[in-house]
Amino acid sequence: MSDDLLARHRAVLPNWVSPLYDEPIELVSGKGSRVTAADGRTYLDFFGGVLTTSIGYDIAEISDAVRAQIDTGIAHSSTLYLIRRQVELAEKIARLSGIPDAKVFLANSGTEANETALMLATQFRRSNQILAMRNSYHGRSFGALGVTGNRGWSASSLTPVNVSYLHSGDRLRGIFAGLSDAEYTARAVEDLREVLATTTSGDVACLIAEPIQGVGGFVAPPDGFFGALKEVLDEYGILWISDEVQTGWGRTGEHFWGYQAHDAVPDMLTFAKGIGNGYALGGVVARAEVMDCLSATSFNTFGGNPVSSAAGGAVLDYILDHDLQANAARVGAIIHEGLHRAAATLPVVGDVRGKGLMIAVEFVEPGTTRPNPAAALRVLEECKKNGLLVGKGGLYANVLRMGPPLTLTEAEAEEGLEILLAAIGSVR
Repeated sequence: MSDDLLARHRAVLPNWVSPLYDEPIELVSGKGSRVTAADGRTYLDFFGGVLTTSIGYDIAEISDAVRAQIDTGIAHSSTLYLIRRQVELAEKIARLSGIPDAKVFLANSGTEANETALMLATQFRRSNQILAMRNSYHGRSFGALGVTGNRGWSASSLTPVNVSYLHSGDRLRGIFAGLSDAEYTARAVEDLREVLATTTSGDVACLIAEPIQGVGGFVAPPDGFFGALKEVLDEYGILWISDEVQTGWGRTGEHFWGYQAHDAVPDMLTFAKGIGNGYALGGVVARAEVMDCLSATSFNTFGGNPVSSAAGGAVLDYILDHDLQANAARVGAIIHEGLHRAAATLPVVGDVRGKGLMIAVEFVEPGTTRPNPAAALRVLEECKKNGLLVGKGGLYANVLRMGPPLTLTEAEAEEGLEILLAAIGSVR
């Protein structure tokens, strides 16, 4: 990125929209898992526009589907008219969701999807009481920030909902540190019962939770955790919303949806990011009685528009036709195993975690569990210097998080791993 463009960015865009890197880059082209910046440098992309470019760049099947729709001359109509591409995509997602009697509402983003899910839950249950997880992130709108359990992203204490927070899956530090999976789950269930008895009036609308916390640094509870919580939720009639904005579409490798690791089915799931592969697309899947509970008239101007729905349909077909869930498991294992092997010799690494092509490295002060955001930043910059783009997150901004395209090859995984390990090794 030229100094001129950076200066123009800073002059006209908000200060809280901040580019990554000391010297931000402008991406001008992409192919497969690689992008090229305005200065001509090419990078292997392990972040995909925050886990959004799910199957890579310049995919002919997506371009052809979008071009065919644009060539009709109808790029927009709103939901006041029938949209064939929208109905077709919703039918596919409903079938794949695992939710019985499913209906789908298509939106523009994960934020809008979560906002809609909260509106449905509070209307269905006639309560504005919400359960959410500590260290969570659900979007930047008023309601979504209200259920976000990370003060770094909480721009306001004002909120339309009354939230009680449960413990996240973080066992590197905190009161649940060092517990086994079974012990952690048992204590979390006890905590849920205590929260319901003490900080709520009982008629809670829903629990909203990410199966793997995205912005929170890919922190995850044990498999089966949310199933154990849902047994308690069901006693009270409380709905469970699974925020699949980052975990959906086979990214974890083990399952198509993150919730499927927990032996229970949510009442609603929200999605976005990867389904559009760069086109604005998100949505909610819910049981019909929940989805249809709104009594007011509503519509969506841009959500599920013909172009985005055409892209989403092509993306979903590509993921299924090429079994990219299996590729995420196979190729992701190369990176996970390489990082785990090296972690024992890298005292600055406090934890390696994630599933499939969701990969995180948490940095600490050597010999402690104290967060080390400076190390994370140095590794981020060193990776860029050597041709690899990664992301950053975590409650303390000390986690590198990676979500490469689901089409990543074994050779690209090895290449990225080599750059990443060299960058980590350079930090003392």
